[in-house]
Amino acid sequence: MKQTLHLLSALFLAGSAAAQAPNSIPGEYHLRGVMETASALLLKPDSTFELYFSFGAMDRRGNGKWQFQEGRIILNSRPRPERDFALVTSKTASDEFTTIKIVDSNAQILPFFETLIKTTGGEKYGKMNQEGMFQIPKTKTTGIDLFFSLAPERYTSFPVESDDNYFEFRIEPWIIEIFVENIVLKPEKNGLIGEHPLLKGDAFSYEKMK
Repeated sequence: MKQTLHLLSALFLAGSAAAQAPNSIPGEYHLRGVMETASALLLKPDSTFELYFSFGAMDRRGNGKWQFQEGRIILNSRPRPERDFALVTSKTASDEFTTIKIVDSNAQILPFFETLIKTTGGEKYGKMNQEGMFQIPKTKTTGIDLFFSLAPERYTSFPVESDDNYFEFRIEPWIIEIFVENIVLKPEKNGLIGEHPLLKGDAFSYEKMK
């Protein structure tokens, strides 16, 4: 019973934290001072947020909830799924290659994926071709890492315990979604200052739009 009461109390305090935030906090904030990067944060009065990030040819978005605690704004999204890729099939092929292939309905995105093949003789790194494929001479594979170069923080590791030499993967739909965990921002006179989920550092400036 005591544990239940403590849990309910914690949930009440967390739910009321954003409600106690100053009315001036909700609004649209734009990241400033980062070259070739555009990012914006929308804090809504209902304690939810939307996040936009653009770098080069890639536009990414995220969303979640914000709280106001001890003079700070704290952002959290839903938990990030464990893997950004799914193994579709693996088999023992009759050719003399170990093949890693990514399949997707958008063929233009396939060359932006990379892989690290872990073998008994070392690691082999490569980029996918226009067909989403990378091959090395057939060898015993112990693990496969997959990367998305347009979202470099996203990678998935797959252990391999078979003698298969053909591995086909699909891309999960959330691979470019921005996931946020305890990002802290502090209100300033003209906006916010603090962290960004995709950039290193804790003193980024966000200007509030009038």
